[in-house]
Amino acid sequence: MKVHSICLAVAAALLLAGVRGEACSNVIITKGASADGSCMVSYAADSHMLYGELYFHPAARFRAGSRLNIKEWDTYKPLGSIHQITRTFKTVGNMNEKQLIIGETTWGGREEQVDTNGVMDYGSLIYVTLQRAATARAAIDTIVALANRYGYPSEGESFSIADADEAWIMDLVGKGSDNKGIVWVARRVPDGYICAHANQARITRFPLNDPENCLYAPDVISFAREKGWFDGADEDFSFRDAYNPLDFGGARACDARAWSAFNILCDGVFVYEEGGVEISRPAADWTEYALGHDLSGEMPLFVKPSRKITVKDVADVMRDHFEGTPMDMTQDIGAGGNALPYRWRPMHFSWNGKEYVNERAIATQQTGFWFVAQARGWLPEEVGALIWFGTDDAATSYLTPIYVSTKKVPECLRVGNGDMLHYSPTSQFWICNRVAQACYKMYNVMAPTVRCAVDAFEQEQMFDAVPTIDEAAAKLVKRGRVRKARKLMTKYTLSTAQKQFATWVKLEEMLLLKYLDGNIKPQNEDGSFAASQYNAGTPAAIQNQPYVEVWRKAVAESEHGAVLEAR
Repeated sequence: MKVHSICLAVAAALLLAGVRGEACSNVIITKGASADGSCMVSYAADSHMLYGELYFHPAARFRAGSRLNIKEWDTYKPLGSIHQITRTFKTVGNMNEKQLIIGETTWGGREEQVDTNGVMDYGSLIYVTLQRAATARAAIDTIVALANRYGYPSEGESFSIADADEAWIMDLVGKGSDNKGIVWVARRVPDGYICAHANQARITRFPLNDPENCLYAPDVISFAREKGWFDGADEDFSFRDAYNPLDFGGARACDARAWSAFNILCDGVFVYEEGGVEISRPAADWTEYALGHDLSGEMPLFVKPSRKITVKDVADVMRDHFEGTPMDMTQDIGAGGNALPYRWRPMHFSWNGKEYVNERAIATQQTGFWFVAQARGWLPEEVGALIWFGTDDAATSYLTPIYVSTKKVPECLRVGNGDMLHYSPTSQFWICNRVAQACYKMYNVMAPTVRCAVDAFEQEQMFDAVPTIDEAAAKLVKRGRVRKARKLMTKYTLSTAQKQFATWVKLEEMLLLKYLDGNIKPQNEDGSFAASQYNAGTPAAIQNQPYVEVWRKAVAESEHGAVLEAR
């Protein structure tokens, strides 16, 4: 509790330089760690400029010699063109028909490592690779080949890469405008373990002679030596320390999110291997590290979860605001009178000559889209690729199931159905934003209402509806009726997404009626509003939620509070 009180004393703000304001978060689950035997990757595409929509690219054939124009993913800036291959795979969002999944988090790195002349930005590397690679290892090869051939103009990245059999984490960064290509290292997540990363390079030391579990650029160490960023023995080389040195901000604003994901999925106990020995330690041993107070320790790259992880478990991790930890964003004065776990931008503020910045949790208001993708190797390939897709703030939005075999994208998720400057009443992104914006006004009262609706929908789809569709579609595929199976999965994908969209439209209306002007109108068991005995349009009663204690105390002890008391 001592650490917690220190955190609260500065309103959950911290002295910090260079914190990443947009940021993303990923969790990787191996098939041996999952409840159903799937490999899973979660990803939140967090950007104040990114619109929530579902990308869709059918499989295609191209003539030899064709070119593919490349635009920077998050700015649309034209970067050049690359050779097009003759046949591409179908992709839906960040997954392809071969059950390959790719997500990312950006970590910046050294400014001089950006290749301003490069063509393959980090987003293009993801989506072009998904069209070309069938496995995680092939994806690593493809990413390296594209970046080295055409140049890499983005900052440092960590990629989550998984297929139906194995999962990898890959750290990469460019070599500068005068040296085309990337330095990189990729490590396979041991089966039965999980990994997480959030805008800080995670791979430190790595095995130099274990190609089954570790791949790396031939010059990853020598390049660092040339630049003067490393001068020790090869076996002591740390990718992170050379190319993205950990500092206070890297721990507190970035690795803290990975720590929180581990803490939740491991029930507070980290089990990991070190020197071939399995070690078990409480997550609290890394609290000072996550807070940025002690950077001498090294948080494990891979940990073993305390239980088999479900897709719902991963989805709920993506909704985390550090609840129950020293960084709990609902428990300080910055959360206001209604425990709001968000801090609007800018993150930084100054006071008495010092710079401070607010916490950065996994769930955040600026999410464009987010997902939990599953590669399910026990099912036919046509059925196994499944992406649970959501838009806007994960804490108040739902995940709808999307089979990669779908022939169409739901209208509410279609690319072009609205954008960041044009509202669309038929867009999932915009209705999820409306619900979230409503909750931000009285969060501790309204958000639980929304979460009940989220949980009911996800539980039904994840543990009832999807298994039923899986079984029916798999039977059709095994009988050679692939087209009918795809028709079934398409119908389910479209109808489920559109039905839930309509439910969310009604939910937003209910939130307006129920919580208008900060009041709470009681409801009957059937969900209707309790009306006065004299008039069906007048509430039977109005309730109000008290402000949280920390806020009341702060106001009472302020100068204005003292003046009011004197009166």
